[in-house]
Amino acid sequence: MAENCIFCKIIRGEIPSAKVYEDEYVLAFKDINPAAPVHVLVVPKQHIESLEALDEGNIQAVVPVHKAIQKVAELTGIKDKGYRVIVNCGSDAGQTVMHLHYHVLGGIKMGEKII
Repeated sequence: MAENCIFCKIIRGEIPSAKVYEDEYVLAFKDINPAAPVHVLVVPKQHIESLEALDEGNIQAVVPVHKAIQKVAELTGIKDKGYRVIVNCGSDAGQTVMHLHYHVLGGIKMGEKII
């Protein structure tokens, strides 16, 4: 884990969060500035800066994340209605925390376009 990463601090319990799901590899918690009625961040506990930082040594960290996304959709009641998963990669894409994280959004009918 990275010393000054806000998500690593949340994972370590140094900063409180509204946990939705947790296992030994993943933490999912409510976004503090939700863009939809359901807006959960799903993060690997292993510090990986972004999708661009994935390599042969850490690629397996995303498998539990994808399993957790399905669990989050079930726990939040959006599984059967549909949901959107977004990963921002880099500052131009809106990534403000340099720790790989997936936004799970739902609870509202969304349009086809993201921007």
